[in-house]
Amino acid sequence: MVVTSAAQTTPTSSDSTTPVSTPTLNYNDFLQLLIAQMQNQDPTSPTDSTQWVSQLATFSGVEQAVQTNATLSQILQESALSGASALIGQTATSADGKTSGVIASITTSTSGVTAKLQDGTSLPLSAGVTVGQ
Repeated sequence: MVVTSAAQTTPTSSDSTTPVSTPTLNYNDFLQLLIAQMQNQDPTSPTDSTQWVSQLATFSGVEQAVQTNATLSQILQESALSGASALIGQTATSADGKTSGVIASITTSTSGVTAKLQDGTSLPLSAGVTVGQ
């Protein structure tokens, strides 16, 4: 059977530059799919035990990967804070040279490390920032 389009389309120049997003499956989606599969399997023809063990092993692997990522994130944040504490008392100058002062405190967040200078100014410690005596 041949299926033809109801409307013809002509490719435009913007069609070739539009990025195609690929759907991703996160941990919670995986769990929902696994639970739905278990709830909807046919009781007269249950899943093969080999497949079941394989799916449980996959589930276990995903769970361990999520826990590992959480632990690594915590370690990285603690490492960043430990290294940043050595910057207190140092002089920081912004990349453009307009902001400068002695670092009074350091905060870390998902967006990076920010120094609070003694005059109350916040200075994100990013590329180009100079820190020294």
